[in-house]
Amino acid sequence: MVQTQSFINENSLTEILPGGSNPDAFELAEAWYPVHYLQDLDKSKPTHFTLLGKDIVIWWDHKNSSWQVFIDQCPHRLAPLSEGRINEDGLLECPYHGWSFAGDGSCQKIPQQVAGAKAETSPRSCVTSLPTTERQGLLFVYAGNSENAINTKVPVIEPIEAAPEGWVIMNTFRDVPYDALTLLENILDPSHIAFTHHRTVGNRANAAPLELEIVESGKYGFAGIWKQGLKAGQSGKLSTTFIAPGLMWHDINAEKGRILTVVYAVPIRKGECRIIARFPFKFKSKLPGFFIKIRPRWYVHIGQNGVLEDDQIFLHYQERYLAAKGGSANFNKAFYLATKADTFVAELRKWVNQYHGETFPGESLPPLLLNRELLLERYHSHTEKCASCRQALKKIQQLKFWCGVLTILTLASSPLFAFLVETKSILFAMTETFIPLLLGAAWWKLSQLEREFYEGRMIPPRNLPEKKR
Repeated sequence: MVQTQSFINENSLTEILPGGSNPDAFELAEAWYPVHYLQDLDKSKPTHFTLLGKDIVIWWDHKNSSWQVFIDQCPHRLAPLSEGRINEDGLLECPYHGWSFAGDGSCQKIPQQVAGAKAETSPRSCVTSLPTTERQGLLFVYAGNSENAINTKVPVIEPIEAAPEGWVIMNTFRDVPYDALTLLENILDPSHIAFTHHRTVGNRANAAPLELEIVESGKYGFAGIWKQGLKAGQSGKLSTTFIAPGLMWHDINAEKGRILTVVYAVPIRKGECRIIARFPFKFKSKLPGFFIKIRPRWYVHIGQNGVLEDDQIFLHYQERYLAAKGGSANFNKAFYLATKADTFVAELRKWVNQYHGETFPGESLPPLLLNRELLLERYHSHTEKCASCRQALKKIQQLKFWCGVLTILTLASSPLFAFLVETKSILFAMTETFIPLLLGAAWWKLSQLEREFYEGRMIPPRNLPEKKR
């Protein structure tokens, strides 16, 4: 196998690749990680996140018109700053005693000190600030030595960076109850789509041999090609790229257009990660792009949450079974990788073992979640963190409320109208009957839609009875 990183496009001579200077180990902290879509961040209040096991707070610095990220601990008594507010002076204010901090992490105000005292000038009063950058609509945070951040390559989607015009992109994200490496292993395996995602984005009838081949590999990731598509007749150039430690994309470049499936696996803590998924399309015809653009983002998210839930439960179990059999170090004995369809899965595990890429080495997975409702909940893992879904849910709840009110009013007023109107026309009778029915049906449909912001399907579509032909 050729050991090279030529598939990683270096933008300049001053740029260094992530992972630290040791050629035999990838330092996971020495890399940029996307933590949020910019459009979902609220500039009026701080946002909490956990990256590589460290709690951080994201907030908008009005003075410098930029996003800032701090370690989420006040230096005074270690209270989480994410529970505080952005005060009238544009400073991040601790909720415990009101200590306030500027965008560079320096303390600007200590309300409890006497006049003339200068405790805020001590380095001990400062909050640890992490480097940030904005690329391709995402906020990235550097987790390691801040001095390395400015020159370290940001993991962006190279095909979009190289030719940004003409792409239509669907985006989603969710916090899922399994490791970043489990997520990557799953997404790097295109052969599961036909069965796992049957009746969502796959079809069992399309299952066929899939020959995958690694063409380049090394510390910074690997690249591979597909010798055929997922279904008969799928032509064009098909490839997969993994950029260590947490970015991958499948690239289907065909005659009618180009489709990417892009996933960032952002490690939160052992047994939990954030998936940031992007689906860029570029078609020769403008019609598919038009239909993609007009669909509301929240509506797209409901469908994509359903796709994620197709394999969410068994991935939560699978990684615990692998851990019990020796983990990544023993993957070749734990897994029976019998076909070339498993090539990218094997290569990821080899990368983990060769370059010490285990996300939380030595840590144990949290207890198994036996409750399906907890595994499939959507509100805390997505809805409350997504600006589009939060707003849509609020409007749906308002519409549902008024449908309920109007249904009750129309039913309650029916006897009054019967008393006031001596002779009923057929039209009046139909109106009196059907308006409450229509309002009640609208209330019921809105209730069903509301539920989709809170919980997923208990039975995946693949396990539903097949329709008889």
